[in-house]
Amino acid sequence: MAEITAHDAMVSVVGVIGGEVFGPAARDAIADADVLVGSPRHLAWFDHARSSAHERIELVGPLPALIDRIAGHRVAGHRVCVLSSGDPGFFGITRLLAERFTPRGLRVLPAPSSVSLAWAAAGTTWDDADVVSAHGRPLGDAVEQALHSPKVAVLTAPSNPPETLGKELLAHGCGPRQVVVASRLGETDEQITHTDVDGLAAGQFDPMSVVLLVAPSAGVTAPTLSWGRPEADYAHRAGMITKSEVRSIVLGKLDLPRAGVLWDVGAGSGSVGIEAATVAPGLRVYAIERSTDDAANIETNARLVGVAANLDVIVGIAAAALAYLPTPDRVFVGGGGLDVVEACWQRLRPGGVLVATFVVLDRAVAAMQLLGSMVQIHVDRAVPVGGVGMRLEPTNPTFVCWGQR
Repeated sequence: MAEITAHDAMVSVVGVIGGEVFGPAARDAIADADVLVGSPRHLAWFDHARSSAHERIELVGPLPALIDRIAGHRVAGHRVCVLSSGDPGFFGITRLLAERFTPRGLRVLPAPSSVSLAWAAAGTTWDDADVVSAHGRPLGDAVEQALHSPKVAVLTAPSNPPETLGKELLAHGCGPRQVVVASRLGETDEQITHTDVDGLAAGQFDPMSVVLLVAPSAGVTAPTLSWGRPEADYAHRAGMITKSEVRSIVLGKLDLPRAGVLWDVGAGSGSVGIEAATVAPGLRVYAIERSTDDAANIETNARLVGVAANLDVIVGIAAAALAYLPTPDRVFVGGGGLDVVEACWQRLRPGGVLVATFVVLDRAVAAMQLLGSMVQIHVDRAVPVGGVGMRLEPTNPTFVCWGQR
């Protein structure tokens, strides 16, 4: 056997896509290996014409025992090359190998990651995207991040396939998403599927896929810093609408996330929830209203503004209706009393924000004691006085209370 140098003593980790590697160093690492480690599919790509390895180890079964075998070969002075899909340093085997052999004991020669290939197949950039893995990790963590990210890639696995991810997203109140499922990337049977969350949940996909989820961000639902539309823009009953100036302050206090779940309780015309959906199109908004007439107005207003796909109208008494809704990240209580505020506060996700408005001081003070903060908003609007000028017409004072869980 040729003399082993310090460079050769490293464990080589080579990324593979569709039977191809990238660069002469990666090809040489495979060709010169004494021991080749990889999945059966990877090993089949590198026959003896491409690698003279005298031993081949299938990358299956418990990984600790496999790493022990690699360590034994390394101590014996054998050149070891481990094959891995895509970029082995990106949710790959590099992490486990580095824990055993230290980063300086590895020579990592990556290929493009499956995530970069998936975004490329979707024809879009991903420097502003989040990435989360459900491969060997709890699905709940991936669902949580996907719900709160307007642009995310999720790596799936046999234990957590794409359709299960879709079902969990629907169960947790995920808002509209453009969905791309990218499977067997770089191979001859590569498959790219464009769908939505409903299609993701109802489909059947290769479990080893990358699922891309993108919240809508065009047209009328594009994020904007403008809110507080005039009351006349909304269908409402006898003035039962949060005034535009108050609505602007409420939306500011809500500190809306890019994505997540918002409850608009005692929604009236739905103006707060509807404007929240225009500011943050990744939100899923639930408007709870017991009046069927007001509920019909909410649906009309949501269609006119262009956020009907982001908003569900729940007709019923708040206390009963809330029990079946996904856990909220934000809550606005525009009606329903202190018991409703308390019930919403208890359901609010840790770190979430609740904002409530009142016209009665005693109730506002009680809410402030729970939530922590309160302001009074008093607005005078200019109205013409005949042909002689303008006067200020006062609106009823409103108390805005808010707090973070």
